[in-house]
Amino acid sequence: MGKVKVDADLIFKVARNARLNISEKEAREFVPQIQDVLDSFSSLDKLDVSKAKPSFHPIEMKNVMREDRKGSCLAQEDALSNTHHRKKGYFKGPKIV
Repeated sequence: MGKVKVDADLIFKVARNARLNISEKEAREFVPQIQDVLDSFSSLDKLDVSKAKPSFHPIEMKNVMREDRKGSCLAQEDALSNTHHRKKGYFKGPKIV
């Protein structure tokens, strides 16, 4: 990949795509800052990654959910014992209209 030339036109194009209003002064300030960032990342182009396997997830992905198991359930009265918001044996929620 060749070196990307950052200028005020590029800054304005990116700002327009991001729906940002920036001044001419701000654009001039951003040019060297963004060029420095791109130059820093360009050092990655020099790395030999031909033997590296793609890593879509840097850490191992595994299911953290427990297996469903049959067990005892709370009785209705026990489930409702810690709330004042109940009516006729059910939890009482806010009215939704």
